[in-house]
Amino acid sequence: MKELDIGEVAKLTNIAPSALRFYEKKGLIRSVGRNGLRRQYGPDVLNKLALITLGRTVGFTLNEIGEMFDAQGNPSLDSMLLLNKAEELDKTIGQLKKASEGLKHVANCSAPDPVQCPNFQKILGRARAALFIG
Repeated sequence: MKELDIGEVAKLTNIAPSALRFYEKKGLIRSVGRNGLRRQYGPDVLNKLALITLGRTVGFTLNEIGEMFDAQGNPSLDSMLLLNKAEELDKTIGQLKKASEGLKHVANCSAPDPVQCPNFQKILGRARAALFIG
């Protein structure tokens, strides 16, 4: 595959050119040269950007994502880091599932005033506790 200019990469990945330049500045991707003033990238940049996007989606910081590449820019994934993030995601999914169930209950509650519903009061209690703990 031929080299891709920054506009082509932006179009293929739906990542703004400014973000591509920022990723390059952070050392996450590397241009292979220029065609006039436009940065050129090798075809491997698409896989790197997919990994960056996946990492951002699951909550990794750009610095953490940067550590997922070796000095040559190849992926070098730390199994423990991935497992820890998976556990964190599982916990978040559990919390979101409970929140979703609570919202559905309140939306369908037959109590005259859903705010006074005992289940809704439990939800509020957990939210209050999270404010003081978290």
